[in-house]
Amino acid sequence: MISANGLIQLGYEPEVDFVLEDIGNGVYIKEWNHSDAQPTEAEIETAATQWHAENDYKNNRIDEYPSIGDQLDALFHAGLFDSDMTAKIQAVKDKYPKE
Repeated sequence: MISANGLIQLGYEPEVDFVLEDIGNGVYIKEWNHSDAQPTEAEIETAATQWHAENDYKNNRIDEYPSIGDQLDALFHAGLFDSDMTAKIQAVKDKYPKE
């Protein structure tokens, strides 16, 4: 199957080097704008598999990590910021207390 991730893994840039389209029969390369020969579907599939092996963990982690705000709040409450940052955060918390 042709995928943007496979083409990106091969070093091509979407909307610059290629344009994909799916009109119901599967994704195909609508436009190929790069000077290289267009990769075969097999080459794109192999590259997509490699892309997923290298990148899927990021999305899985994002879904399960606490939000950045929650992480920072935990660090604040643990006393792990320097005194300047602690003072700035505390000033905002004091200005806008929880109801």
